[in-house]
This record gives sequence, structure tokens and C-alpha cells, in this order.
Amino acid sequence: MRQEAYFCTVEELNSRGKDNIPQQLISHTHLIYSSPATLAFNSPGAEGFGVKRAGLAVPDSIMLIVAPGCCGRNTSVLSSMRAYHDRFYYLLMDETDIVTGRHLKKIPKAVAEICEGLEKKPSVVMICITCVDALLGTDMERICRKAEEATGLPVKPCYMYALTREGRKPPMVHVRQSIYSLLEPRKKKGNVVNLLGYFSPLVDDCELYDLLHGVGVKTIHEISRCKDYEEYQTMSEANFNLVLHPEARFAAEDFHDRLKIPYIELRRLYQIDKIASQYRAFGVALGVEFDDEEPRKTAEAAVAKFKELHPDASFAVGEWMNGDPFELALALVRYGFRVPEIYGTLSGENFIYIKQLAALSPETKVFSNLEPTMLYYDGTDSGVNLTIGKDAGYYHKNCPNVLWNGERQPYGYAGVRRLFEALAEV
Repeated sequence: MRQEAYFCTVEELNSRGKDNIPQQLISHTHLIYSSPATLAFNSPGAEGFGVKRAGLAVPDSIMLIVAPGCCGRNTSVLSSMRAYHDRFYYLLMDETDIVTGRHLKKIPKAVAEICEGLEKKPSVVMICITCVDALLGTDMERICRKAEEATGLPVKPCYMYALTREGRKPPMVHVRQSIYSLLEPRKKKGNVVNLLGYFSPLVDDCELYDLLHGVGVKTIHEISRCKDYEEYQTMSEANFNLVLHPEARFAAEDFHDRLKIPYIELRRLYQIDKIASQYRAFGVALGVEFDDEEPRKTAEAAVAKFKELHPDASFAVGEWMNGDPFELALALVRYGFRVPEIYGTLSGENFIYIKQLAALSPETKVFSNLEPTMLYYDGTDSGVNLTIGKDAGYYHKNCPNVLWNGERQPYGYAGVRRLFEALAEV
């Protein structure tokens, strides 16, 4: 094994192209090193919104976790949170269940027993299953239908399959489809829009709200702001959906096919000029013009102020934060800062940023958090003096760090402004 951490410069990556990414940067081609830098997002008890917490995004829902004790134990932390008290239930699998699949007959009975014991009937029961059932080839849709017959309530699957993480439809994509699949067709209203992508709301001062209101949108739905199941159902009245995270594309396509609601995709960006271009294109699609001058100037002022105070800032950008590490690194380089290191999971979609980084900062090093040689990482001579993301902070413990992984989602100009305010604060 190499006695130093593997990396590839953006110049080398750009030369190789998106179809020739080094195997060391593709996690499913080798053993995974779950260092403290990765435990926050690569363990079953991940921070933020993993499959289990995301599956309870539907108001008044509950979840039955069907798993061996080793897979279910990490949910105890979530169960202790006030918002999730009495919303998690367990059906523990023993060795015989794992070998024979005997547990599948128990699921409808367990769901019925839970619902009978509750004072208030849940809106939906989410059934979360693990890699055990992936290996058994369980038809969970059929099991859910059996449970619906036993209870008279909607029952939907959540797949906590780590095995499919690198596939076409990873767990966090599928869970988004599940939580919106309960919506029933309703008459459309021209002044209603849904924001899809996150399990928590955008920051309250995000300009997107004001821009939409300014062009006649009266109601903006986010599942995390729905107070009850009836309000959640009003998402079916939307005239169109805004997809703010790529993992919500499949859910948006379901909206289009099943509920006849079209969608427009917008990305979270930290390059101010690209944010402006995206809003212009969005306005053209709607046949309107957005007045975004004030929030744009505020964001530009925050960047300029930070640059004036810290012109020598040199960043390590991690992936456990609210943003695409490659796009954020490109934004920082374009603002005139150095970015010696990026820690991220590389895919073909990132190469639009790799190409531009290669032209502006060819020596920037790209590391994979999950590569076993990261055991030997040494950042002594990296030149980094400021870090963004929990993982980047782990590798540079003596540098100021902005975690940038709060639950309220930064977006647009407000996201840029808030980031540079946070950087100035540390």
C-alpha cells in the first residue's frame, strides 16, 4: 500500500476526461476507509438527513425499521430528538429471519399492532429495510400492499441499501420518490409552486422566495414547512415544481407523469455571475423578469469585504457541507483565492467544473475521503489556512473551519453572503 495519500490534480483529471476517472477516486472499486472525516456522512447513523430521518418528512408519519440489531441501533439517537419521539418502531431480525426470510410474514402484523396501539392514527407508515433484504431480493412493494390491507393506511418502502449507493437510483433518490408518491391528483392553481430537493427549508432570507412572490406566485410549498398531512396534500395543486437538488429529479419526473406537474431544475451555486445567469434563464422559461439586483449586490459586497480583510486565504474544500465541493472551489478560485485541496466524490457531472479549474488552478489536488491511503494524509506543507466542511476540518485541525452543514439550506445570493459572513467570523 502507498505510504502517502493518493491524489490527482485537476489538470490531470481534465486530461484523463470523465470516462477515465482514476479508480482510487471511485469508492466502489476498492475497500472503503471510514475515517473520522467520513463517519458524519458515510455511516448508517449519518448526521443530517439519512434515509430513516428523510422517510419521516411526510407530516404525521411513522416508521417501522426492519433490520438486525446492528443496523437498527444507530436510530436511537434520532429517537431521542423531540421531533421524532414515538415515530420510530423496530422489528428485529434474528439469524433464522436472515436465512429464511421468515420476517416478511411478520411485517403486516407488526404494522397493524403498532397502529392499533396509537392514540392518533398515522398518515402513512414507512417501512425501512436494509441490505439484508437487498441480498434476499425482497419484493417490498408487495409486502407494503399486504400491510395496507391489514391497516387501511398507506404503507410505503424506504430502502436503506448501502449496496445501491453508487447505482442509478441510490437510497436518497428513492426515498424522495417514496415521500411524494402519496400525493393525490388535485386541480392545479397557477400561483402555487413546490420546491423539491431538501428535507429542511431554505434559509428564511433566501431571495428565491421574494423573486417568486414578485412575479405573482402566492404559495410556495416545501415539504419541511407543511404543518400537517392535509397541507402536504396541497402540493398536488402546484403549477410547476422547482428542483433544487439533483437527487429529486426522479421524484419530479413522477410528479410530471402521475400528477401532470412540470418541473424546472435550478442548481445551488456559489459563483455569483452563474446564479444571475440561472435566474435570467429561469425568468425566460416563465416569461417574466426577476429583479435580483439588490441581493446580488449584497452577496458581492460580502465577498469583497472578506477578500479585503483576508486576501491570503487558502482553502481546503470538503464534501460534507451544503454545496458541490468542485463548484464551490471554482467559485473561490474565480474570486481570487487559492484552493490547494478538494475532498470529494467525483462523477461525470463534476467535469464542467474540473475543466474550468484546470485552466485557473491546475495544481489543485483532488482527494477521495474514502480512499484507504488517506490514512497517511499529511497536510503539513499544503499551504491551507482555512477549511470548509467537516471533513476538511478533520484533515487540518489547526486551521479555522466553517462546517457549513446546517439544516436550513443556503441557496442563491443569500447562500453566498452567509458563507462569506461565516468565513469572516471564524
